[in-house]
Amino acid sequence: MTSLHIFRKVAVAEGISYLLLLFIAMPLKYLADIPLAVKYTGWAHGLLFVGYAACLVMAWQETKWKFSKAVLIFVASLLPFAPFFVDKKLKDEEPQAD
Repeated sequence: MTSLHIFRKVAVAEGISYLLLLFIAMPLKYLADIPLAVKYTGWAHGLLFVGYAACLVMAWQETKWKFSKAVLIFVASLLPFAPFFVDKKLKDEEPQAD
C-alpha cells in the first residue's frame, strides 16, 4: 500500500468530517443549542486534518510532486468538497494493483 493510497483515504475521511462539521454540527450548535456536536465532530476533524497534513507530506516525498502541487493539495483541505476533487485527480496517479 503506497503513501498516496493512504493519503487518498485520509483525504476523503477529512473531507467528510469537514462537511459534517460545517453542515450538521455547526447548525446543531447554533440553531438547536447542542454544543457537544461541534466538540466531538471538531475533535475528530482536527485529528483527521493533522493526519491529512502528515500523509500529504509522505505522499509528496514518495511521488516527488512539485512544491506548488503539494501546496495546492493542502489548500484544498481548507475548502468544502475540494478533497473529493483532489481524490478523483490523484486516483489517476496511483499505480494499479495487479
